[in-house]
Amino acid sequence: MSRPLKQRPAFVFIAARKATLPGGLHLWPSIVCYLLFFHETHPFCRTAAKLFAAGRCGSGPGPFYPLAAPNAPYQPSSTKTNDLVHTRLAVRFDYAKRYLYGQEWVTLKPHAYATDTLRLDAQGMDIKTVAMMSGSAQQPLKYDYSDKNNLRINLGRVFKPGEEYIVYIEYTAKPDELSVKGSAAITDAKGLYFINPDSTVKGKPVQIWTQGETQSSSAWFPTIDRPNQKTTEEIAMTVPAKYTTLSNGRLVSQVAAGPACAPTPGRWTCPTRPTCL
Repeated sequence: MSRPLKQRPAFVFIAARKATLPGGLHLWPSIVCYLLFFHETHPFCRTAAKLFAAGRCGSGPGPFYPLAAPNAPYQPSSTKTNDLVHTRLAVRFDYAKRYLYGQEWVTLKPHAYATDTLRLDAQGMDIKTVAMMSGSAQQPLKYDYSDKNNLRINLGRVFKPGEEYIVYIEYTAKPDELSVKGSAAITDAKGLYFINPDSTVKGKPVQIWTQGETQSSSAWFPTIDRPNQKTTEEIAMTVPAKYTTLSNGRLVSQVAAGPACAPTPGRWTCPTRPTCL
């Protein structure tokens, strides 16, 4: 038996068009869906329910789908040759140059067919080392990075579907030197942002932060930068001791190293998209 209407939670998804709610709150187009659990007696939810029924918000009745223009080209999911499994990063920063110096151990496996190749998105980086991990030993791998966007790696042998392997990459990311554009929703696409790194603006904090939507994480670490990929993650950052580091996951350890602090702020075991790192 269904509960009375006033007790049912309202499931409200962001509108495809702007809509004004009580209190002047607006619903704007968004790729993010918000789930609201207010009772339907709440003024916000009463209005949202009307919009939902009229097809102005939600996935219910009305002209909500498709969001794309009628003549927009079909955009299929990216073809999967390899699956991300786990991404482990160790990074440090050059504030003057706006560089990130990174080491990566990325675990992958062939998706459905055997393969001896791997393609990673890597935007405008300097690639120092690419190697296959065999225990703690590194076996150098041949690779091509001539277009400065795609890191194409010869794995050295054929891996079967589901067979995991770990590739090690040492690299330098230079996000401020990229000539990239974002979308109408997110106008920039550098992935990694240095805020007031030289402390030239008085009163403005020095910050470094990431914003990987929609495919910008590959500006600061090599990955399969596609929405249909998911990976667990682990990241260690070396920063001056005066700074605080934040990350997804839980703090594993924090070690003082002279004037710098070398924390491992996050180990995230729930698979997430590369854009969320």
